[in-house]
Amino acid sequence: MNSFMDDFPQDSRTDTEAPAPGPLSGITVVDLSRVLAGPYATMVLADLGARVIKVERPGEGDDSRGIGPFKDGKSAYFTSINRGKQSIALDLKDAGDRQVFEALLQRADVLVENYRPGTIDKLGYGWPALHERYPQLIYAAASGFGHSGPDSRKAAYDMVVQAMGGIMSVTGHPGGPPTRVGTSIGDITAGLFTVIGILSALHDRRDSGSGRFVDVAMLDGQIAILENAIARYAVTGEAPGPLGARHPSITPFAAFRCRDAHIVIAAGNDSLFRALCDVLGLPDLPGNPRFASNNARSENAEALHTVMEAQLETGDAATWLARLDEAGVPAGPLQDVGEALAHPQVRARNMAIRTAFEDGTPLTAAGNPVKISGFDDPATRPKAPALDEHRAAILAELGLASGTEQA
Repeated sequence: MNSFMDDFPQDSRTDTEAPAPGPLSGITVVDLSRVLAGPYATMVLADLGARVIKVERPGEGDDSRGIGPFKDGKSAYFTSINRGKQSIALDLKDAGDRQVFEALLQRADVLVENYRPGTIDKLGYGWPALHERYPQLIYAAASGFGHSGPDSRKAAYDMVVQAMGGIMSVTGHPGGPPTRVGTSIGDITAGLFTVIGILSALHDRRDSGSGRFVDVAMLDGQIAILENAIARYAVTGEAPGPLGARHPSITPFAAFRCRDAHIVIAAGNDSLFRALCDVLGLPDLPGNPRFASNNARSENAEALHTVMEAQLETGDAATWLARLDEAGVPAGPLQDVGEALAHPQVRARNMAIRTAFEDGTPLTAAGNPVKISGFDDPATRPKAPALDEHRAAILAELGLASGTEQA
């Protein structure tokens, strides 16, 4: 456990506390998703106050329960993404469990699934069938390639869509091997777009009274976040490649080596560049035709980098960062994950929270970046559920017999 975790309230009861009220309180989400894209979306909804009922496979549960890292046999991967949810294990081919599932849908506002298109339809729970039976239900599907197009039925994982979507072609260093973005950005982007779609559909339902089908593809999400890369290709007709740690169109906007560590400097306009040169003791640099404008600096980025780094290597990172901050030049340290979680700004924004494994053992996790006035942003979040933990309570709520507990 990281030392900064000692700052959390010692009486925090992440094993029993209910989710904090939020703007989505009163919204019920039935979550058929597993692994990451769908569960990430429902985690965000839960953090915003929604009740999320996770429907898992009997005996096995979400695939991510078997993905490490593990602590005492429990998955930290699963725990961090499924905190604050309820779990019920249902076999959707079993008549009794189908009855339970349909009773849940009768009360739900949103259904989320991230199966390959066509999979849920075979069980009779695709969008057309459910919309007819539950016209106000919002059905959100996050899949690799979406529910239309020639590849819609193909399987996909994060790395597949990173490769196909162009992200990997602009990641890494020139001449280096193909490089995956360091987080599962294909899944996470799809999860975030799924949340946006769900919130949009909830807003629409207030006027239309009708549920909507939200269709989000992981590949679409990768295309959507290419931003500058698409603009450059559209203008030049040439596919951009990797540039390491620097920006393709703004200079200087990169990582630089100091005497003891790397820092990042982002001087996004001419006035910031002049202020930067003053800090570095290079006041004549802005007058050099090669560096007088952003376009000129971008065309001569390597030469400028060499000049700047020669100066930066004469001092320590902390000294330069203090001077740059005083001059108003955007800059920051290059931190590892532990340093980022312990940073005072991250702590002040409550972005390193505590949740818990199903047995109550604490776990550090990322907080909710959406801060909304009038709603608390607690430093602790409810624990992740044990498989089928809430079966009895949910069945009682639905007025159904408890039946046999699922293993």
